[in-house]
Amino acid sequence: MAKTYVIGHVNPDTDSIASAMGYAWFLHELTGEEYQAARAGPVNPQTTWVLKRLGLETPLLLNDASPRFESVSVRLDTTTPDEPLRSAWAIASRTWGVAPIVREDGTPFGLVNGSSLFALLSKLVGLHPRRQEMRISEILDLPCREAANIDIPKFPVTGRIRDSILRILRAEGDDFWVIDDQGKYVGVCRQREALNPPRLRLILVDHNEPNQSIGALEEAELVEILDHHRLGSTTTHVPIRFTIDVVGSTSTLVTERIEESGLSAPPAHAGLLLAGLLADTLLLHSPTTTDRDKKAAQHLARWSFIPGSALEGETIESYGEQVIQAGSGISSREPDEVVNTDIKVYKAGGEDFAIAQAEVTDMVLLKDHLPALKQALCDLRDKRGLDFAMLMVTDVVGGSSRLILTDDLPILGELPYPKQFDGTLYAEGVVSRKKQLLPVVLGLLEG
Repeated sequence: MAKTYVIGHVNPDTDSIASAMGYAWFLHELTGEEYQAARAGPVNPQTTWVLKRLGLETPLLLNDASPRFESVSVRLDTTTPDEPLRSAWAIASRTWGVAPIVREDGTPFGLVNGSSLFALLSKLVGLHPRRQEMRISEILDLPCREAANIDIPKFPVTGRIRDSILRILRAEGDDFWVIDDQGKYVGVCRQREALNPPRLRLILVDHNEPNQSIGALEEAELVEILDHHRLGSTTTHVPIRFTIDVVGSTSTLVTERIEESGLSAPPAHAGLLLAGLLADTLLLHSPTTTDRDKKAAQHLARWSFIPGSALEGETIESYGEQVIQAGSGISSREPDEVVNTDIKVYKAGGEDFAIAQAEVTDMVLLKDHLPALKQALCDLRDKRGLDFAMLMVTDVVGGSSRLILTDDLPILGELPYPKQFDGTLYAEGVVSRKKQLLPVVLGLLEG
């Protein structure tokens, strides 16, 4: 079974990273098959702090799901240009009739195959009767360079196959070099494999909408979706396991799967899942919080706060406050980072828009940073070609938010939040983008 990557949404938050890492660990433990956690973007300061606190590595970065040449490369045995042709013959007899000739410095020289051998024989024998009496042993004593085809296309191992399709189709031969970024030999690929590469196997967590997912998702083999958001428009070629459940975090869903299987997560992974759960539910105080989230938090606390662990002596409250503090604040970050760290892009009523969210522990901080945040939000709108963008600055202590909008669209004037003297909107009691703010915005746009 090929490796399966478990990956969250772009601009990943702590719940996205935690659920990917926790679910990858669980599936490997449950099935023995190879699962690897991945991320679709840089980790934010909160997640960075959590991973460092728990001693965990940052997941692999996957820029997009488009197959690379590494997926079709085969590292065949090699010989050098000056070795006798019999060494290439021995290799070709064990492959599909191809022998890579590689220089001493590791760079490709040429390929010996059926066509190159026939070209050599034509050159040596031709129409001369005496040359037709040459023995095979004499030919096999010649250096490999004499029989190698050196006009072989080279493709980078990390390059996307789809970017080179035309070049592959136009090439005369059926075999190509695959090289690293220093031009060194990595392997050989065949045209038929390059034209039909294996798809990347993906499990999506904490999202299900294509515009929030890894690029080139349509080129991947989608295996499963595990999420707690609204239903998007992702399509698949075959039936898959699809779970969308009404809980406060995807980390809760992963925890339930672990508990139901009779397993317990290692302390570090349990602590990571707990961080994702507490971050998404604002210490279990968000209106998205359910009894299942509270139960999952108790399970994770029992698994992660054990003696000798990184979180020994912590409580849900003390650890949660540290997690929230690590991700809050607008004073210590550049405005561009604030508006791009936790952002979701949506489409409704013919409008493309984004809602970003930042958490603070004291709303008084907003005053000095408002102009810069507004400008960064407008830059984000223009860069992404959106109709409008919104920043939700949430006071995790006071339990309310202030909304910064890039545009005074007539339809947005109907938002049920009073406008303040500084141009922001005061959303009293609103702390959840998913459950409280987004439904109101969608209701206005979709009529």
